[in-house]
Amino acid sequence: MQTALVLVHDADPSRGHRLVGTLRPALEARGLEVVVGTTVGPSPLVTDLPDPGALRTLVVMGSGAAAYDDTVPWLAAELAYLRRAVDAGTPVLGVCFGGQALSRVLGGVVAQAPLGEHGFLDVETADPALVPAGPWFEYHGDRFTVPPGAVEVARTDRAVQAFAHGPHLGVQFHPEIDPGAFSAWEETWALTGPPPPEAAALVPGLRRDIAERAPEAAAACARLVGAFLARAEGARTAA
Repeated sequence: MQTALVLVHDADPSRGHRLVGTLRPALEARGLEVVVGTTVGPSPLVTDLPDPGALRTLVVMGSGAAAYDDTVPWLAAELAYLRRAVDAGTPVLGVCFGGQALSRVLGGVVAQAPLGEHGFLDVETADPALVPAGPWFEYHGDRFTVPPGAVEVARTDRAVQAFAHGPHLGVQFHPEIDPGAFSAWEETWALTGPPPPEAAALVPGLRRDIAERAPEAAAACARLVGAFLARAEGARTAA
């Protein structure tokens, strides 16, 4: 069985596994074994990361850290691992922070956004077969540029939402969102401090929306994963 390594940014295994959300069943439905790893400190999660060239795909999840903040203790090692995956031709799916890290590795720029985005939003898409218009769940205050050689796939008026580069796909939104993933976020906030006030005020409504939209969000995630893997296989075959 081929492996999909999902990198999360929480050393607690309970939260770490929930952070994968609907990406786990979407990947497993494609015949992949999902392994959850982390670069964040000692953890019962996989920290001795496998050779990225042996993976079917690498998925890099969101984080409260900034992908441009080189004082983050684990960031340099994670960017180096991501670079190895790209160099090996392993398809990378970057989600929110993961999309920002992928953009940075490919030569793009990550910076704080003038305005964040929170909640389910529609996006403008140039490739609805790969990234439909949504709605997609947003929760971010930073944004990435389209790296050199990549193609912009989707955007809102505030940020690029998706780019494709060879077999790789970076998205700014959270296709994995479900009540379990959001509860893991909330547990993290209880430990590290609440989100910014403009986002914190939205949390009760976001929690309700996530629960109500769970079936549709899971189906959208499955379609995105299927399209990403099919496109990645096509890119690899063409190469």
